[in-house]
Amino acid sequence: MTTTKPPSTEYHQDMSFQPRANLIGLWLFIVSETFLFGAFLAARYYSTGTAKPEELNQNLALMLTIVLLASSLSAYMAETSIRFNHRRNFVIYISGTIIMGLIFLGGVGIELKEAIHLYPPGTPYGSSYFMLIGLHAFHVVTGLIALGFVLFLGLKGHYGSDDYWGAEGVIKYWHFVDLAWVIIYPTLYLF
Repeated sequence: MTTTKPPSTEYHQDMSFQPRANLIGLWLFIVSETFLFGAFLAARYYSTGTAKPEELNQNLALMLTIVLLASSLSAYMAETSIRFNHRRNFVIYISGTIIMGLIFLGGVGIELKEAIHLYPPGTPYGSSYFMLIGLHAFHVVTGLIALGFVLFLGLKGHYGSDDYWGAEGVIKYWHFVDLAWVIIYPTLYLF
């Protein structure tokens, strides 16, 4: 007579692979997003070359770039703060990042209002402009939602020096969104 042994659940207890799997998953996601942005950037150059309208609001675009780069710095400070259990600083820096992201979106709204009249979506440049700005704005919105969730969890006491992956992952995504703008900005405004 043979007795059957219940399946082993030992593999569920060893989670040492999880941080590495999380990081690999995040980087694969970012690589796939890079290809998406790359396709949109290539479409811009294919359809219009390096031509750009003279009516572009260069000052607003530069200001928005500075705001987004500053938000990346505050996001980094938030990640560093939670890594060392400085919860108050973490909340302050994440809140600052969210505020700067909202300012950026407000500026993009102003840009789009101006752009719809100056270079409408039906024109080659207008189509490229609205596709790139729209794609990036969508990523900013999703990043802000994720940052808001991280802030909410941080206020409830989640994250600390021993477990801050949720905050770290979202902040790395935010850095990617900022980096995408650093490439989009010269593509639309400088060339």
